[in-house]
Amino acid sequence: MQYKTVTAAKTKSIALVGHDNRKDELIRWCQQHRQKLAAHKLFATGTSGHLVAEKSSLKVEKLISGPLGGDQQIGALISEQKIDLLIFFWDPLAAQPHDPDVKALLRLAAVWNIPVACNQASADFIVNSPLFDRAYDKTIPDYQHYIKSRVTGK
Repeated sequence: MQYKTVTAAKTKSIALVGHDNRKDELIRWCQQHRQKLAAHKLFATGTSGHLVAEKSSLKVEKLISGPLGGDQQIGALISEQKIDLLIFFWDPLAAQPHDPDVKALLRLAAVWNIPVACNQASADFIVNSPLFDRAYDKTIPDYQHYIKSRVTGK
């Protein structure tokens, strides 16, 4: 596999997801970091998006609920390189009916080399990183080259 370098812009596109038992924690975290988050473009699944927007006054592009396909919508945005960062407060102690979607979302974040925070501590580290508010070069798989080599055999 070949790789290429892309730049995540200074203004990030950030996906916010919170499982039912973690929504309140996600909302508190967004309220706590409202000023920093307001400078970026926010996306969120269903109820999380509505609650974050309502309780923090942040502008959030709301997708459908995670179990209904919202996790897959975020995964698609990641694969289209339209998401730079994933804040995903998931509940590791509760069974999720859409667990395969959750695993697929985390896999896509790893494939496309985007930072992921799965709890408040890791989200705090990311939002307080000096890289949070500036452009950042990262490597991603060069899938155009991959497809071309598969078609041509070279």
